[in-house]
Amino acid sequence: MSSIIAEPTEDLPASDERQGTSGTIISVNGLQKVYRGNWLRSSHVHALSGVTLQADAGQVFGLLGPNGAGKTTLIKILLGVIRSSGGSASLFGLPAGSAAARRRVGYLPESLRVDRHHTARSALKYYGRLSGLDGTTIGNRSDELLKLVGLDGRDREPVRRFSKGMLQRLGLAQALMHDPDLLVLDEPTDGLDPVGRSEVRRVIERLRDSGKTIFLNSHILHEVELVCTHLAIMAKGRVLASGPIDNLSGPGLNAATSELTIHMEIDLERSTLDELQEQLQPMMPADAAWQLVRSQGTKDLWRVQLNCDDQADVDASVDLVRGMGGSIVTLQPHRHTLEDTFMRLVQQAGAPVPIASS
Repeated sequence: MSSIIAEPTEDLPASDERQGTSGTIISVNGLQKVYRGNWLRSSHVHALSGVTLQADAGQVFGLLGPNGAGKTTLIKILLGVIRSSGGSASLFGLPAGSAAARRRVGYLPESLRVDRHHTARSALKYYGRLSGLDGTTIGNRSDELLKLVGLDGRDREPVRRFSKGMLQRLGLAQALMHDPDLLVLDEPTDGLDPVGRSEVRRVIERLRDSGKTIFLNSHILHEVELVCTHLAIMAKGRVLASGPIDNLSGPGLNAATSELTIHMEIDLERSTLDELQEQLQPMMPADAAWQLVRSQGTKDLWRVQLNCDDQADVDASVDLVRGMGGSIVTLQPHRHTLEDTFMRLVQQAGAPVPIASS
């Protein structure tokens, strides 16, 4: 079985009585990880290059980035599986990887392997014993968690009959057995079909709604957008932007960006074209150009793309066209999405972007 097991918890009070369950849960500052070369690899690999981020209690914090961004390396350092090469990381104000911090973390690895002779209930009993729980607690927690993840009624079937989605939900249950203050999920929906993803997502949403702090890593943008409250976008071992999912900030986002883009088709007298182009030029992207769709008599139909900061800009551009005798044939607004932001940041970083968006 491949998961990080919490050390025995006999001396731990209930989660609502523990210290440090409010405020900052994860703090990472200038974290670095360099894999040094060997006889198989001559050069050093900089997996993390000065990563800084913070996750607070009650947040569902997502790490989003293409494969090779450094997401799993960061999680391994937080869990104490590997050591950093520089910088600092802490959980609950305790050194990341310390026994005291690990006791308060539940972990679901990317590919949890449960021995096929187990049932869901016997697997949870096994994990509960590894976490130092007594028999009564294991029984009570198993009942609660099997219901939470939708496996009650299937709990005495051999797990070899389970779909991948069911196994992943069982993995979520094992990560929650000792009632951790922080749940760390590594690619929780990777490799699942749409039904499996939906099932796992519903469990994460229930945990989010109950106030559980969750830190998850994914390269599936759509899943992150659906369940996370906060986000860090990573590429090439660096954090490119972070913050609330609808208000990210970072060096790559400092330049002013428009709120929405409109694609407009304008039917216009040819004699007024030069003046209209001059008036609308400040609103056009640097790489945009007027495109002639067709000519008929003294009129031309043109297609143009404009960047607008707000609805007032849209109204002003429409008024300008109408005021010059133009007729707007089509107007298609496009609000910038998380995917737009992600693609722009990752491309600016020079990283490959074969990311799954759904």
